[in-house]
Amino acid sequence: MRQRGESGPPHSPSSPPSAQRSRTDWLTLQRLLPYLWQYKWRVVAAIAFMVAAKLANVGVPLLLKTLVDAMSFKPGDPAAMLVVPVGLLVAYGALRLSTSVFNELRELVFAKATQGAARSIALQTFEHLHALSLRFHLERQTGGMTRDIERGVRGIESLISFSLFNVFATLIEVILVLSVLAVKFDAWFAWITLTALVLYIVYTVLVTEWRTKFRREANEFDSAAHTKAVDSLLNYETVKYFNNEGFEARRYDESLERLRRARLKSQTTLSMLNAGQQLIIAVGLVAMLWRATQGVVDGRLTLGDLVMINAFMIQLYIPLNFLGVIYREIKQSLTDLDKMFVLMDKEREVADAPGAQPLQGLAQPTVRFENVHFAYDPARPILQGVSFEIPAGKTVAVVGPSGSGKSTLARLLFRFYDIQQGRITIAGQEIRSVTQASVRQAIGIVPQDTVLFNDTVAYNIAYGRTGATQQEVEAAARAARIHDFIAATPKGYDTMVGERGLKLSGGEKQRVAIARTLLKNPPILIFDEATSALDSANERAIQAELQSAAQNKTTLLIAHRLSTVVDAHEILVMDAGRIIERGTHAQLLAQGGRYASMWALQQSDGAA
Repeated sequence: MRQRGESGPPHSPSSPPSAQRSRTDWLTLQRLLPYLWQYKWRVVAAIAFMVAAKLANVGVPLLLKTLVDAMSFKPGDPAAMLVVPVGLLVAYGALRLSTSVFNELRELVFAKATQGAARSIALQTFEHLHALSLRFHLERQTGGMTRDIERGVRGIESLISFSLFNVFATLIEVILVLSVLAVKFDAWFAWITLTALVLYIVYTVLVTEWRTKFRREANEFDSAAHTKAVDSLLNYETVKYFNNEGFEARRYDESLERLRRARLKSQTTLSMLNAGQQLIIAVGLVAMLWRATQGVVDGRLTLGDLVMINAFMIQLYIPLNFLGVIYREIKQSLTDLDKMFVLMDKEREVADAPGAQPLQGLAQPTVRFENVHFAYDPARPILQGVSFEIPAGKTVAVVGPSGSGKSTLARLLFRFYDIQQGRITIAGQEIRSVTQASVRQAIGIVPQDTVLFNDTVAYNIAYGRTGATQQEVEAAARAARIHDFIAATPKGYDTMVGERGLKLSGGEKQRVAIARTLLKNPPILIFDEATSALDSANERAIQAELQSAAQNKTTLLIAHRLSTVVDAHEILVMDAGRIIERGTHAQLLAQGGRYASMWALQQSDGAA
């Protein structure tokens, strides 16, 4: 038979052996059941309708036998016109109809359970991915991960449909048919049917398991091709900058070629599976019909019996014809779902402490770094014993060369990572002892690299405070000196910014980022190179707005241009993860150290 749905999830080369895979399949099913059991009455009702449909289905051949045997009337007998059409034919049609009605009722009742389970699992996965650390998201492959989630959600529906309504339903029908054959006829009919079924199932499972490796290869190459395509399209500008369209096409084509070869292997083995299945079905049918026709000849069976046995075989082998598809789809759906559960099981590198409470005392929050040591990789330390304080309502600036650890301070304050040694406190509370949500709610940031949602300008500004009114959004845009630009566009605040904000210039994106942070209006502010993408005129204008916004707020100012930090209450000079100088602008110039030399260099560059 022809198997459909040949696409599936990627599998790593080190896929588990059959025993471990089977154990994983059962664990996956166990994890799915609680989501379905939330709709327990629907599950019970669907099973009841399914059993009723199978009883009606088995009743059809029995009634057909009676109908055929009843046709032994002599020509012209008035009973033939009365009994057969009015009685048996109506009953036959009613049974046929009831089978379809019960099946549709089953689908109708169970649809809410299926869709509800899929929604719950997808939502939990989405929420969990947002809860994972920044390290995970820096290392993930977006194309492959989104493919896993998409297949997992689709796999839930397929798994329920195929396992409950195909395998379980077919099993019920097989038991009913075997019981009828064993009771009404001799045991040979039941044994022939059972033998054919066992051979068919064993052959299908063994061959399907064998050809799984070809499916895994095809799925792996499918995801690899998808990942390359997504990565290339996301980096469209870079591809154009270096004139590498041909290179990207060749890379993609290489993946497609590997995928083509793997799919050809999969199709070849599928044809072998189909041929073997049809051979077993044909032999079983011939054996059953031979015994039935012999019984008719011997007078032990009627023509109705022969018709009934043939109808039973057809009804049994129609669902069996799809056993290879069903088994493959169940295995595939279990693997898809397991991959999504694996994402849900990813350990949170940064997690709230048990019983963590929200951050308190944010009216005048003081931020402290106390002997902080941190490394993304143990072999490469980033911060080494950093200690400083940002008094409530004051601004502390951090300057230094690239790679000195300036932006890491912002990431640690947001608790994207946990430090290896030392303490970071806000309003006297260590941030590891309070909830992450409350810490991030208290901080607003204008990041060095601004990434926007592929939505409107208004949406991106309002993201700072999702319940803000249009008037508040426009006020924030005015403060960030971007309102006039927005108003001048044909669609105004409904202008789409494009994926990652690529329709806007670097300066425009940065001003949108400033506007949404001003709209959030948190007690703690972080400006990480907040004006680096602006021209000098706009930088001076927005700098005044930022200073106004920072009034009476605890502010960490990370900058490369020293002209933006001269008014800070304290300036920290970092190098190689250490604070090497600290003081006000005037004090640092008077010291004649690193800051003074950086200032002199930037002043001479500006003059030039």
